[in-house]
This record gives sequence, C-alpha cells and structure tokens, in this order.
Amino acid sequence: MSETESLGTRPVRRHGRRRSGWLVFLRDLVVILVVAFLVSFLLKTFLIRSFYIPSSSMEDTLQVNDRIIVNELVPKVMPVQYGDVVVFKDPGGWLTPSAHQGSNWFVDAGDWLLSLIGLSTADADDHLIKRVIGLPGDEVACCTASGDLTVNGVPLDEPYLKIAPGQDSAPAAFDVTVPANSLWVMGDNRFNSRDSLGHIDDPGGGFVPMDDLVGKALVISWPISRWRVLDNYPLTFAGVAEARGSSALAAASP
Repeated sequence: MSETESLGTRPVRRHGRRRSGWLVFLRDLVVILVVAFLVSFLLKTFLIRSFYIPSSSMEDTLQVNDRIIVNELVPKVMPVQYGDVVVFKDPGGWLTPSAHQGSNWFVDAGDWLLSLIGLSTADADDHLIKRVIGLPGDEVACCTASGDLTVNGVPLDEPYLKIAPGQDSAPAAFDVTVPANSLWVMGDNRFNSRDSLGHIDDPGGGFVPMDDLVGKALVISWPISRWRVLDNYPLTFAGVAEARGSSALAAASP
C-alpha cells in the first residue's frame, strides 16, 4: 500500500471510532436512565412516596404546598404509633369531588410519568393527612375541665396544636371507643380540620380503617427552608397504652 493510500484511509477510521463512541455513550445513558426509573418505581411502590399538602388542616406542623416523604412500610410492616402523622385514602365522603384542572395532554402525560417514580404527586387530592390520636381499643374523649383531650383517661398535653388561647383541644365534646383495625385521627389545626370528629356522625363513625392507610409521613422535603423530621411526640402519649385496659374495665363497671 502506498503512503498516499494509507494516509487517505485514516480519517475514515477516526470518523468510525467517533461514531462508535457516541453510540456507546447513548447506550450507556439509556441503560442508566432505565435502571434509575426502575429503582425509583420500586421505591415508590413499596417503600416511600411523595405527597403535597393541599390544605391548612395540619398547620402549623404542615403548611399548604409543603412536600412530604411518606414511609409506605407503615402499617404493613411497621406498626402505627400514637402521634404518627399518616396519609390515608378517603374512607368515604370525607373529600368533596374536585374538578380536574386540565392543562394539555403533554403536561398531563409528563405528570403521570413523574408520578410513577414518586417525583410528582398527581393523586394527592385523593388522600388525607392527619395525626393518629387513638388506636384500636382506645377510649378518646374531650374535654377535661382544663380543655384537654383524653385517651384512656390520660389527659394529653398537645404542643403541636394550633388553637386560640383558652380554646378546648376539640371544637365539640365527644367520647368514642376505637374499634378493631381502625384509627381515630385529628388535624393539628383542630378548629379547621374535617377529621374523625368532623365525621363522627357518618356511617363509619369517623374512624379510619387501617386498610386505608398509605403510610406514615417522615419528613418535610420541600421547601428546603422547612426541611425537618416529623415528630410523633411520644411524651404526649406517655402512659396511654398502659391505661387502655383500666379504661375498659372502668367503662364496664356498673
């Protein structure tokens, strides 16, 4: 082969190598994106999920448009605890139907795709978020002479409440016993929350079936300025579980 022929073929080989490099890069990029999508999808389906807060019922703990991360292992793997902030599906008639604010098919499709991996919260309006006050078998009542809520006769000091000075811990007196496989939940913004008390006259008595739970809210993830872990205030509910048996015995005595 002559020198001229040899030099003439080299640019072609370099161009081929350049094209092959781009194809390898694109292939690797697609693989990375697919793996990331699958991992995110599995996390969203079985472990964690994102929601946004559409109402003021949990102020000041949660503000409107806060984003939260929810642990979906509760209650299937991990137990629900007193004071947990939980997300649950509408037990029936708690939410009023809202008209879909359609944008266009492209935006709706993108929102749906992002919701698959937990980066969008398209169905947040179909869920509610409240704090667990009563577990199965508990007697929840309001109010004491000082306006406190009681669980199994134990008065609760609730530092998370948003109420005016001098207001009771609930907008109305009540006394209920939580049935099996159910919860009694209330909003922190007690006088602006359609919670278990607000639905006490419904067919379900205001109780939330355990099967309707989506999970426990762990952290506020957005905005960054409000990032924090959500507390379940164990000191508030100290002694409540231990008093459950004695409360039932007292109710059964003549």
